[in-house]
Formats: sequence, C-alpha cells, structure tokens
Amino acid sequence: MVQKYQSPVRVYKYPFELVMAAYEKRFPTCPEIPVFLGSEILQESKSDDGAVHIVERSCKLNVDAPRLLKKIAGVEYVFFIQKNTVNWKERTLLIEAHNETFSNRVVVLEMCSYSVHPENEEWTCFEQSASLDIKSFFGFESTVEKIAMKQYTANIKRGKEVIEHYLKELISQGITFIPRWTPPPVSRQKEKRALAVGHNPGIVPAESCMHGTTKEQPGSSCPAAETTSPDADKLDADYIERYLGQLTPMQESCLIRLRQWLQEMHKGKIPKDEHILRFLRARDFNIDKAREMLCQSLTWRKQYQVDYILQTWRPPSLLEEYYTGGWHYQDKDGRPLYILRLGQMDTKGLVKALGEESLLRHVLSINEEGQKRCEENTNLFGRPITSWTCLVDLEGLNMRHLWRPGVKALLRIIEVVEDNYPETLGRLLIVRAPRVFPVLWTLVSPFINENTRQKFLIYSGNNYQGPGGLVDYLDKDVIPDFLGGECVCNVPEGGLVPKSLYQTDEEPENSDHIRLWTETIYHSANVLKGAPHEIVVEILEGESVITWDFDILKGDVVFCLFHSKRAPETSRKEATSSSASTAGDNVQLIDKSWVLGVDYSRMESPLVCREGESIQGSHVTRWPGFYVLQWKMHSSLPCSGTSLPRVDDVLASLQVSSHKCKLMYYFEVLASKDFRGSMSSLESCNSGFSQLSAATTSSNQSQSSSLISR
Repeated sequence: MVQKYQSPVRVYKYPFELVMAAYEKRFPTCPEIPVFLGSEILQESKSDDGAVHIVERSCKLNVDAPRLLKKIAGVEYVFFIQKNTVNWKERTLLIEAHNETFSNRVVVLEMCSYSVHPENEEWTCFEQSASLDIKSFFGFESTVEKIAMKQYTANIKRGKEVIEHYLKELISQGITFIPRWTPPPVSRQKEKRALAVGHNPGIVPAESCMHGTTKEQPGSSCPAAETTSPDADKLDADYIERYLGQLTPMQESCLIRLRQWLQEMHKGKIPKDEHILRFLRARDFNIDKAREMLCQSLTWRKQYQVDYILQTWRPPSLLEEYYTGGWHYQDKDGRPLYILRLGQMDTKGLVKALGEESLLRHVLSINEEGQKRCEENTNLFGRPITSWTCLVDLEGLNMRHLWRPGVKALLRIIEVVEDNYPETLGRLLIVRAPRVFPVLWTLVSPFINENTRQKFLIYSGNNYQGPGGLVDYLDKDVIPDFLGGECVCNVPEGGLVPKSLYQTDEEPENSDHIRLWTETIYHSANVLKGAPHEIVVEILEGESVITWDFDILKGDVVFCLFHSKRAPETSRKEATSSSASTAGDNVQLIDKSWVLGVDYSRMESPLVCREGESIQGSHVTRWPGFYVLQWKMHSSLPCSGTSLPRVDDVLASLQVSSHKCKLMYYFEVLASKDFRGSMSSLESCNSGFSQLSAATTSSNQSQSSSLISR
C-alpha cells in the first residue's frame, strides 16, 4: 500500500529572498537536524540572466532503525537525491527528492515548494507532499513502513523550526532585507549572438532541465521550474491551529487529502473543515473509512434537508413544554452546555403524543444548533471549540422510562446521531444516577461509539457536589439551581403528558411491562403466602456492589438481603391444585432448617414495598460468600401482641387477592470502578417517578429504610 502525505500551507511572515537565505544555511550540513549528516553537490547550473538556479545534491541520512534491521539490510546510512530549482524572477523554489538507497525495493518521492503568499508579497508559503511505496524489504515491509512514517512525520515540524531558527540568526546578524532579483543589463555582443542563433538571450533548451549542461530560460516550460501559487481553497497551517486545533502532521495531511477529494469528486455542498475533521476523528483518521462515513452522511443530509432544519423546524408547543432540555451558557473550556433533565421527562407520553419522527427531528435541530454555537464560541473565545458538553440529570429515572417503544426511539436517535454527528460531544456529565441506570446503560451502550463512551462521567447520589464533581467542569455561577447552584435554569421541568394528547389508545401498562421485560433482562416472579421468592448472588471477593431494581406489580412485599457462607440449594414451591395455575416463577433457597444468626445472617433491615412502587438499591459487600435477595409477602398484622394493627394495614390486607404478589426485578454485581466517587455514596433509593406518574408513589418509610449502603 502506498502511504501519502500532504501538508497544509505553512506561512513564513518574511519575504521570499530572506527565507531562501535561511534555507541555504541548511547546507552542506545542519546540526539542527540530527538525521541529516551532510550533503554533496552533484551538479549545478544557472541561466544566463541568473534568474534560474538548479542544484542537485546527494544527501546522507541516519535512519533510527533497529540494529538488526540495518545489519540485515547491509547499510548504515541511506542516501537521497535532492534537486532544487529556484526561480528568482517568479520567486519560487521547487524541491524534488527521491531515495537512492534500496530504490529497487522502496520508492520514496517528495515534492516541496516555496512561493510568494498570494495576498501578501512580503510573506512566503511552503507546501510539502510525499509518497512511500515499499515493494519488498526482506520480509520487514510493515516494520520499515512504520519506521519511515514515524521519522518522516517527526522531521516535518522540525523543518519549519529550522527555517525559523536561521531566520532569527540572520536578523541577529543585521540581515533583515535582501533585494529582489533584477535582470542584468544585456550587452550588444550578447544581443548579436542571440540574433545569430535565432532566439532571445537567456532562453535555453528544455533538455537543460534534465541534464544541467545548458542554460535555462526563466519561466520556461521545464516542469522542474513550474510551480503554482497557493489557491484560496488550500488550508493554511495557522488557520488549522486557530480554528481546528492542534493536529499532527499526518492528521493535517488526512484532512487536506479528504478535503481535496470532496472538492474534486463530490457533487454537492462541501462541508466545513471542522465537520470533515469530526468524521476523520471518528474513524481514527483512516481516510477510506472516514470518506465512506462522510459520503453516507452527506447523502442523508440532502435526502432529509437537514441543512435547512434550523430554518424550517419549529417544535410543537407540546415539545416546548414537556421536553426537559435546553442550552445553558458554556463550561469552563468554552464548550456550549446543554442540560437534559431526563429523569423528569415523560418519554412514553412524548412518543405516544408526537411519535418518533418529531422527537428525532427535534434532536437533529439540537445537534445543528450545537454546531452553530461551537462556531460562535470559537470566534468569541479565540480558540477552536468543536464540541459541546451535555449535563444529564437522572433524578426520577426508573423502569417506566424503559418502556419498549421509548427505548426503541432512543436507540434510533442514538444511531442517527452517531452516524451523522460524530465527535460533537466533548463531555457527558451524568448526575444523580439511580440504581436503574445500569439497566439503561446495558441497553444503549452497544450503540454508542467507544470514543464517545470514554467521554462519559457518571456521578451517583450527591457525588457531583464538591471537588471532583461539577465544579471541575462548570463555573459555580453556571451550575443550575436544581443541582445546588445559584444559576436559574430555564430548562422546562417537564411533567406528565396528558393522555388526551396521545395519538393512539394506551395499552395496559402492567401487561406491557411484563411482556417486555420477561423477554429481555427483567424477570417476573410470584410471591406466595408462606413461599418467598429468593435469588442467590455469589461474591468471590469483597468490596463488590450488588444493585437491584424491582417493581411491585401486585400486593405488598417485604424485601431482605441475607449472607451465608454455605451455598443454598434451589427448591421450587410445590403448587397445590388450587394454586398450580398461578404459582409461576417462585424459587426458595433458604432451607427451613437453617437458623438465622447461625447458618445465615441478615445484611439489611427488612424493607416494606407497597404495590405500585419502584425500588432501586445497592449493597456494598464486605465478605465473600453467597448473598440471597428475598421477597416475601407482607403480613399486615403486627408480630407483637402489645400493639394494635394499623388501619392502613388492615385495608391493604383486604385488597390483596389470591394470596399472591407479583413483581419484576433485575439485579447486577458491579465493581467499584463502574461508578465515580466513593463506594459509600452508593445509596439505595426509592425512585417513584413522583412528578410524572400518579400511579407510582413515594414511601417515606421505604425511603428512609433504603438508605442502607454504608
């Protein structure tokens, strides 16, 4: 495979003649370039009027390669042939170089040019291109390619530094101006000689460019003397640094080559440089992959008129009221800040009222607005800003956000954004992540690019407060008031979308959830009177985190967590004839002969969970062994004979039918590294979707009892 390199236009803010004087100081040897050991002039020629000067040199280089490879190759140094053609009249220098060593195995070609800046004749432009083609090299083709590209790119930046070094040296010597070339006076004798041979003075045959034995004509048709001034379409190195950021030489080359390809081949609107760069970053600067991804995106943009979405899309009033997201100043790095209160958003209601398409178009308009704000901030702060920060508040997130059509819409949106807006997210701050978050993460993470996932910072509980939290990324006067800051945030608070606005009739909620989650990562279970449902988690080492999330679909249950060094044996409740059809999944693990405090111990206080509640919690394990999660039917009658039963308990007991409770649950074992902050902050919570769902309530008793991870 041929490796290619194309530099941006680098500008020296000095006249061409002064830059040439600095360039000549590199020869015959240059201590500033360690790999350049020296050079020898092979042949040299000038035109009659001195306007064109051609020098051909043999350059000796020391390649930093493994000793074994040098021994196998049988060489200690490599030699290049360099041909320099300077045209003082046109104020250009063309440099052509190729390798002499191993020329039958490796082909290295390099072209460089110095020319006058098209907009300022007192400045000088430099461009460079090269190609490497390794045909064969004793079985070390890949190694040689890596060494060659590494050394070449390392010396690209060094080359500019060397010129600037010698420019400063000339200035320190008092040389700040060198007069431009002027044609010498022509004598009568030369005029007569020129007329005798039938051509003007100074004109030489084109063959002289190849052999250097005759004089050259300034501006002749000799390819070596031809060079073009930079076009307006070419990228300037200073422009790249100012608007696109610090790029390596090879990254600059990839950007320029892909940009050139689009200008030559793409029929349609050429995207902005920062947009092209995002696709290159997304594909690790693999030009072929980035080109394929970008072309597909450009086709998509044209098909759906995305370029005009900010002018044509007007979000419905329902979205403006219930979509809990909006722009909010910028972070400490100058990135535009977008705040999304996902836990307060009724995703199910929005999907049912508006459909997937409206939500997708709204998200696209947000991304388009984000790119626009990045450009504005780049101009405002005087440095390249090509991505934005998103702050996601998950307070209130629970299983009702994981409704299948809503998750499907979310995954589709993620897929579209990943394909068409790569590398636009600079940082994602997730705060107040409840225990249900790992469930959502399990669903969506496979659709998120690895580069994007590395930008996620997750805070549970109140870890976002204090050092290491939001203050590291946001100024204090920007942190929203609902997160403990002093800044009033105008992001809508959301709420429950009225069912009267739904486009379709709502399906029964419980049956929908059961059908969805029993088919995927959630499990359903029945809790019978006298027959609790239990699951076992084996912990091989301490300091792990057991997390759980469950919904009580019917009846009231008591949740407990136990620990045992013995492995419990699975036994299922033998259903009687009256309950055989309703027993469902019910597993018992703790043997009736086991004694509490001897064979097993209780790790958490019993937690009473009412019908309709959604419970998320976690426990930091201290010892290895077997941990049993238990749900048993809640008895409304008190254990002690000294107290009277509560009226609420009596009424609740009357509502429980068939002596059976239903629940659906999910659990997972996590390492501490999966959460940011101290493990002691992983506290259980009762996330009742309080603002959004009237059917799900928040229990003060459950809340206080569930703060159990210490």
